Amino acid sequence: MNDPARILVVDDTPMNVKLLEGVLAGHGFAVITAPSGAIALERVRAERPDLVLLDVVMPEMSGYEVCRRLRADEATRLLPIVMVTALDPATERVKGIEVGADDFLTKPINQPELLARVRSLLRIRALHDELEELNRTLEERVREQVTQLERLGRLRRFFSPQLAELIVAGDTEDPLKSHRREITVVFLDLRGFTAFAETAEPEEVMTVLREYHAEMGRLILAAEGTLERFAGDGMMIFFNDPVQVPDPAARAVRMAGAMRDRIATLTGAWRKRGFDLDFGVGIAQGYATIGAVGFEGRLDYGAIGTVTNLASRLCGEAKPGQILVHQRVAGGVEEIAEVETVGELTLKGFQRPVKAFNVVRLKE
Repeated sequence: MNDPARILVVDDTPMNVKLLEGVLAGHGFAVITAPSGAIALERVRAERPDLVLLDVVMPEMSGYEVCRRLRADEATRLLPIVMVTALDPATERVKGIEVGADDFLTKPINQPELLARVRSLLRIRALHDELEELNRTLEERVREQVTQLERLGRLRRFFSPQLAELIVAGDTEDPLKSHRREITVVFLDLRGFTAFAETAEPEEVMTVLREYHAEMGRLILAAEGTLERFAGDGMMIFFNDPVQVPDPAARAVRMAGAMRDRIATLTGAWRKRGFDLDFGVGIAQGYATIGAVGFEGRLDYGAIGTVTNLASRLCGEAKPGQILVHQRVAGGVEEIAEVETVGELTLKGFQRPVKAFNVVRLKE
C-alpha cells in the first residue's frame, strides 16, 4: 500500500491550521504543520512534503518570500505550492504567480475546492515524478549502451563482430569457453608474397597488405565468417561458430569465390606496379575444439583440430587462383558451385591421400 501524500500547512493562526489539518487528515492525507515561514523552510528540508499550503500574510517572512526561496532551491523548484489568503484574490493571485505559486485559494476556504486542487496538483506531481524517473532510467540505459558500444568497438579489434557482440551482451553461455562444434574452415594466402616482401620496399609491402586485408575483411564480414587470425598474407576464417549459421560450407565457398573475383582486380593493379602476386584457397569441413587461446593480457579466439590442418594443407597445394576443397565440402555445395576433381593429394600430417576438388565457378 502506498504511503499517504504529505501536506505541509503553513499558517501563523492555530485555528486555521487546525481546520486545514482536520479536513486533510480526514481524507487520508498526512499533515505536517509550521507556524512561520522560517520554520516552514526547515520542515520542507527535513520532511520533504509532497505539497505546501502556504498562508500569504505571516510575520517576519511572508508566504511570497517562502515561495520565492523554495523556487530558488533546485531541490524544491517543482514542489507544488498553493497560496492561501483572505486578501483581494485578483491582486494576490498575480503576486502569487510572479513568485512561482502553482495555485491559489481564498479564505474562508471551500473544502471541496481545497480537496480538488490538492488532488489535482498531487496528480501532476506524480506524473512529473514518473517522467523524471523515466528520464533517469533512459539516461542510465543510454550510458550503458554507449559503454557497450565502446566495449564492442574495442573487442572488434581482436574478435569477430559476432563474438564481440556475444561477449558484450553477456546473456548467453560464455562464448570464450572451450567447446566442440562442426565448422567449415577457410585458409587463404597470397602466392609469391615471400619473394615480394624480400625485394620490395617496406612501405610497398604495407600498402599491399592494407589493400588485401581491407578487401578480404569486407567479404568476411559480409559472409558472417569468423576471422580466426591473419598473419601477413595468410588468413584463417571459419563458419558456424560462435554463431551457428545455415549451410556453412556454402557460405565459405561463396565467400572464397567472391574473394577470387576481387583478388583478380587487385592483382591486376599490383602487376602494373611490378608486384607479381596471386591467390590460393583451401576449404575443409569437420569438428574442432574452439575457445579462447592465450593468456590474461591477450586472448585470441581459436579453433584446434584436424579440420584446420586440412584446410591449411589444401591452401598450400592450391595453384594461383585455385580454390581447393575437401570431398565433404564438395559434396555439400554441388547446387551452388561447379567443381572438378584434382585427384588424391598426399598432404603433410595426413597418413592417407586426401580427395580434393577445385571450385571452377559459382553457379549463382
